[in-house]
Amino acid sequence: MDGVHELEWAPITLETGLRVLDLIGVLAFAMSGALLGVRKRFDLFGVLVLGCVTAVGGGAIRDTLTGQTPPLFLRDETYLYAALLGSGLAFAFGTRLARFERTLSIFDTAGLGLFAASGAIGALNFGLGPLGVVFAGMLSGVGGGVIRDLIANEVPEIMYRSEQLYATAAAAGALTVWLLYPHVTPFQAQFSGALVVWALRWISRRGWVRLPVRRLPEDTPPG
Repeated sequence: MDGVHELEWAPITLETGLRVLDLIGVLAFAMSGALLGVRKRFDLFGVLVLGCVTAVGGGAIRDTLTGQTPPLFLRDETYLYAALLGSGLAFAFGTRLARFERTLSIFDTAGLGLFAASGAIGALNFGLGPLGVVFAGMLSGVGGGVIRDLIANEVPEIMYRSEQLYATAAAAGALTVWLLYPHVTPFQAQFSGALVVWALRWISRRGWVRLPVRRLPEDTPPG
């Protein structure tokens, strides 16, 4: 055009978009695990290990369930670098955070949503049905958090926090992906599934919805 060259921005490909969401999930879960390690007074090595296994645990479960072996973090070390970066940032700045528990929950929720949705996408690509997609997405989302809690000698929160939706939120996000997948792009389906997880976590943390708990006779006060 008369010697004037216009800048052309290459569109973001589907693979790039999904990869970015995956890396954000890894970073978020790494910071979640590392922050718990800081709170537990782990040393630098312990914090890095806890952050990394939290970050790649859900993805490893997702890849194993969907037949993608070895897991992606072993085939692409970018994920390990992201996990180390998140863990290092949490170790360096974790003690300066004003609201430690709230920050831990924010990163944990971010990772939960992204991994539940990516796990559902992987299951769909593998040809699983609706129950398989929901199960794979849920395990992908909660796997990293369960590993984190067990290593840190904590009871996994999916087992007892009925007042906060966690595994249920992950399952709902995976179901959202399955419902939207035939009608939108995989990136849109994955991001929408993550949004559903975040919304349910936000609602449950405010006490607006919770799972029922079976009451036993000894739980009833006398009189």
